[in-house]
Amino acid sequence: MTLKNWKVTRFFLSLSLLLLTLASLYLNPTPALAWVDAPDQSSLADFSYSVQNGQKDVLRGVYVEKVLALPIIQQPSTNPGYVSNNAGEATQFGMAAKYGNIGLLAHNHLAGQAFAQLAIGQEVHLIYGNGRMETFVITEVLKYQALQPTSPYSSFRNLNQDEILTAEQMFKHVYFGDRHITFQTCIEANGDQSWGRLFIIAVPKNSSST
Repeated sequence: MTLKNWKVTRFFLSLSLLLLTLASLYLNPTPALAWVDAPDQSSLADFSYSVQNGQKDVLRGVYVEKVLALPIIQQPSTNPGYVSNNAGEATQFGMAAKYGNIGLLAHNHLAGQAFAQLAIGQEVHLIYGNGRMETFVITEVLKYQALQPTSPYSSFRNLNQDEILTAEQMFKHVYFGDRHITFQTCIEANGDQSWGRLFIIAVPKNSSST
């Protein structure tokens, strides 16, 4: 196998594992909010302190005022489709990091519930292990119907406009490009937990108005 073919195979394997994981059986359907009480104005500093571990390049938490304050864990290097089953926790998508972007994953019956409360214009704060912070601004809310909800190869219908994307096209649309955050979870509809996909895009604050 050539290097090029190996990279293509690895890309599709990671993509398939991700989509399959987000479309998998939900073992704990009980709702669990990422935040029981809305945070006050001073909570960012407290939350930042609580997730720090001294590792300057490791993403440890994500904060949006009055919406979510989630510790972040990283995927195991051997499992690119892993998504945490712990309530109140987001998972950093390793494949997105390879393209210079930040993917944050959560099941929609767990921390992903809070993703659905995110809106354009809100500020997103990322906290690293040494306390360093980055601020982003939400610029897009994208919703797709999975035409084959349990298939990792499903095509997706854009609910905002008349458009159907393949799994590869959707992946590139939400994870490629200039540096940004992509929140991803599933959309429940008609009793199906994996009926669709929700993506929230946030760009660095200093570039959101350019």
